[in-house]
Amino acid sequence: MRSAPLRVADLIYALSCPERGHTISGSDTPPVDPAASGTPAPAPETSTSDTPSPDAPTTVYVEQPTPRRRRGWIITVVLLSVALLATGAALTLTLLWLDDTLATVDEQGEQIEEQRDLIDKKETFGSAAQDLMETAAQLDGVPFAALVDTRHHQSLIQRGWRHRWDSVALERDIDEVHAATAELADVAAAAKEQASSNESGTFFERTTDALGKGFITTSLNSAIVVCDDGDALGCVSSEDPMVIHYSSDLFREAPYDSNFLREGVAYHEYAHVLQMTNPETTAEAVKAFDGDWETMADCYALTYLKGWKLDHTIWINSYSYWEISVGYGYTCTSSQRAVIRDWVDSVGYTHAPISQ
Repeated sequence: MRSAPLRVADLIYALSCPERGHTISGSDTPPVDPAASGTPAPAPETSTSDTPSPDAPTTVYVEQPTPRRRRGWIITVVLLSVALLATGAALTLTLLWLDDTLATVDEQGEQIEEQRDLIDKKETFGSAAQDLMETAAQLDGVPFAALVDTRHHQSLIQRGWRHRWDSVALERDIDEVHAATAELADVAAAAKEQASSNESGTFFERTTDALGKGFITTSLNSAIVVCDDGDALGCVSSEDPMVIHYSSDLFREAPYDSNFLREGVAYHEYAHVLQMTNPETTAEAVKAFDGDWETMADCYALTYLKGWKLDHTIWINSYSYWEISVGYGYTCTSSQRAVIRDWVDSVGYTHAPISQ
């Protein structure tokens, strides 16, 4: 006999039993518990043979599968952790980006403030330079070119242009321009006051103020010391060419005291002021006098002081007089006087705009 086939229903029944190792027979009838039926169970047949009987039912033991542990929640936790890590990394990158952005904004803000500061200082420098030019314009036509240091002013303005991107240097340039302006303003104010007053009340000072328009200072009784010449009636030092030193006591003590002589001496010394304060034009004009500044100064007095001469006869009474020689003994020619006039017309400060 063949063994009864294993049917699907029997397998399902076996799998549904709570215990392992149930016997599933080929019959459609489920096994009956002998104790429940009251019929004694037949004694099992004893076989001495190892070969099973063909009619014996085949017993199949089905191992009930052990339920597998669900790992879905582990995967979920892992995925959630990965997501959190990714979110944290993204947040960190965002914060870093924000830090960089804020740092960039701060840096740009500082740069904007620096630019504003530079713009303000450029405007301040431009205003200061304009004030300097306006103050210098007040001295236009003054016959002393050295009185206005044009080269220095031009250097200041060009320096400001070079330093237009350097806030510290530009601020220093502004201070220097203000100082130059104040210096010119003080010179102009002092000249105005000097021209309208005569503190010493002397003829020398009155004549000097008229010639120098108040820009030339009169120093009495100092010629002997400054000029290092006991017989000098007056002199001008190159160290301070805006001061004329006179030996006024020599005139008071002399029996030939004369204001006309004083005036001639003042013209001669004023010529030296013009020479020293206009070195470039003087260098050309003095060639007509073989480079002699003294004969050139005498020629200036002879050209501009009416009636002036180098040799004077001063009468004491009707039968006695003094022969006085003032100057260096050379009376210039008409052509040399023409050179003097051209020289005087060319000297002085001429105001002009200064470019950067």
